[in-house]
Amino acid sequence: MLNSMTAYARKESQTETGTLVWELRSVNHRYLEPSIRLPDGFREIDAELRSVMRSHVQRGKVECMLRYEASSGQVQPIEVNLELVTELHSAMDRIARILDNPAHISALDILQFPGVWQRGEDDLESIQQDALTLFAEALEELCAMRAREGARILPMIETRIDGIRAQVRAVRDQLPIIMDRQADAIRARIADLQEQIDDHRIEQELVIMLQKADVAEELDRLESHLKEIGNNLVKNEPVGRRLDFLMQELNREANTLSSKSLASSTSQQAVEIKVLIEQMREQIQNIE
Repeated sequence: MLNSMTAYARKESQTETGTLVWELRSVNHRYLEPSIRLPDGFREIDAELRSVMRSHVQRGKVECMLRYEASSGQVQPIEVNLELVTELHSAMDRIARILDNPAHISALDILQFPGVWQRGEDDLESIQQDALTLFAEALEELCAMRAREGARILPMIETRIDGIRAQVRAVRDQLPIIMDRQADAIRARIADLQEQIDDHRIEQELVIMLQKADVAEELDRLESHLKEIGNNLVKNEPVGRRLDFLMQELNREANTLSSKSLASSTSQQAVEIKVLIEQMREQIQNIE
């Protein structure tokens, strides 16, 4: 089963304290590259989010953004570090005795010191857990869309495979005729020279020349690569990298076929094969 690397998912959840919204976007990439943007208070779950993602996605650039909006009128519990406040007050008293004209320090000024206050731990953990649960749902939706997109790509690839196979069969069927014509043309040119040349030597040279122009091996490799592509298309695992490698091998054989061509028909068929390979490669670049 093929999975595309292009997908989008959005999940929203209304909790007792506010609204959570996850937006996930995925595009093709050589490796897995997650990008997670979290509001304040949710940084602690970043590692767990990445772990969950790695268990579901193997390739692609995945952008994840969480938005949290507290409910209107919702009062969040605040915990004050009284020991720290006492120490700060004592320190400010000592400083005030040293200064000639110390500025007045209000309670609001003290609250701005790091670590003086924080949200209630139990309430924060509950919101973070809600965010993790909603992320798992959004990720499942993203993967489902990737699978649907992959299902649409599959017939496109299979159509190109059938097209390449048809061109390979056409070249293979014409190959004996082309080789015979080439041999006859070479004999005719030798005869026009009107020189005495040993027949055995002529046949030896013909064999060498025709062997260099023989593309049966390239056709065999093309068919072998096409078969391997078909085998990978039905695997229930990410196969994008292997398919991308096979595209390179297909293109290599198509180039060799074109360079060895002895007839315009073979050249045209080689060009058509390369066009089909490029069309298939464009689709495969988006497969996980």
